Amino acid sequence: MTDQISTCSLARSQLILGGQKSGKSRRAELLARAWLDGALDREAALIATGQPWDDEMRERIARHRRDRAERVPGMATLEEPLDLAAMLARHSTPQRLLVVDCLTLWLTNWMMPAQPSEELARGWEGQCTAFLAALQAAPGPVILVGNEIGLGVIPLGSQVRAFVDALGVLNQRAAQSCETVTLMCAGLPLALKGPQP
Repeated sequence: MTDQISTCSLARSQLILGGQKSGKSRRAELLARAWLDGALDREAALIATGQPWDDEMRERIARHRRDRAERVPGMATLEEPLDLAAMLARHSTPQRLLVVDCLTLWLTNWMMPAQPSEELARGWEGQCTAFLAALQAAPGPVILVGNEIGLGVIPLGSQVRAFVDALGVLNQRAAQSCETVTLMCAGLPLALKGPQP
């Protein structure tokens, strides 16, 4: 993947989808770096939705932080596993780019939490609607990162099938709300919606 992205490729709202290790987070980071380069009055923050429930996830989160600090010095990290609508409302400004990484873990936190709760399961649809409204109202640029997992084998369990269906609907709703949609494949951006390099 090229490390050269210009700020002209930055739409007000973007969705970057792809499979695991497709380059989606790296593309979001490169867009954030382009946003920050040479602009003293600009900020960038990553809203992380992942939670460190086990040792492997703790190490993965630590590795992502180290890599991000190298690639995008000055990018702040905010953590929010559930209430993305409030995070967008609180932190979006015309001078601050927000990267939400990732929608898939956010949905997982609602639908398949480590500590199950009926309240979480019932609150998902309202939270999704509030999030998409907050995205539309955000005064600054927002980049959403998420997984496209609907291209593989159909899962056997009903809970997993329900999750895959919900993620497909979330991706469709986010794509409809965003000005630009990119599908990452093998580190290469494929434009699905809006002007892109």
